[in-house]
Amino acid sequence: MLLDGENSRPIFRKLNRQLSKLADKPTPDIVHKFRTSSRRVEALVADLAQKRNGNDKKLLKMLGRLRKKAGRVRDLDVQTAALRSLKIPQEPGRKSQLLRTLAEQRGKREKKLIKAADKKTVAELRKRLKRTAGNLEIPKNVDPLTLAMQKVIQLELDQSAVTEETLHCFRIEGKRARYIAELAGKNPKAVQLVEQLKHMQDAIGDWHDWAQLTERAEKLFGATQESALVAALRNVTRAKFRQAVSNLTEMRSALASKKLASVTSLGRRPARPSSLPHAAVA
Repeated sequence: MLLDGENSRPIFRKLNRQLSKLADKPTPDIVHKFRTSSRRVEALVADLAQKRNGNDKKLLKMLGRLRKKAGRVRDLDVQTAALRSLKIPQEPGRKSQLLRTLAEQRGKREKKLIKAADKKTVAELRKRLKRTAGNLEIPKNVDPLTLAMQKVIQLELDQSAVTEETLHCFRIEGKRARYIAELAGKNPKAVQLVEQLKHMQDAIGDWHDWAQLTERAEKLFGATQESALVAALRNVTRAKFRQAVSNLTEMRSALASKKLASVTSLGRRPARPSSLPHAAVA
């Protein structure tokens, strides 16, 4: 399925709605929806559009800054949920202390997010969104499925030595590839790819959340030998890492087994080289 500007309009409208909600009250659900909506717009403008003018570049920059602040809030939301799900009889006091710390930091980050999403900023974002949506040009031969598959396939992976850096890279690029693949609609191959990428993304994201939570606990309570809570968190994080590696190698092998020639022959612009600095983006 090829994409045209007309069926991309709902993506811009959805983000426009999320901006108002984010500025009003950034609940965990609203923060998450804003981040996913902004990434879908980014996939359209940065990866599929034929060209980007000054307004488009400014829009992407503004969305990136706001999404980063929202990401800092989102991190604490998922860490809080993870910690609440951890059932251990030891050190209930420390668990409660860590939950309070997360809540306090969440409150501070929420204030910064609300300040960043002020009326002036939201109004400018809406104006730029409207301009970009109205002027968006997507080449007729661009196929989201092709773009998404190549974005993942072009990443190097040594399955015998997957590191944390490797997982970070695939976590970020996997998100971009997934949102691009979603633009192919109900294409069966695209639906299958989206499912594979989501499965991988969920596993890596789960590990990343627990790793961040463990690091935060270690800063408060010390190393494993000093805290049963930290020891339990480390055990969970190690298990999540192994699961993430397994899901990544499984997904990558499934994609690599397909004939790349049949994918690249669909006609598209040369893919931009992937870069590890993207891994710094939440």
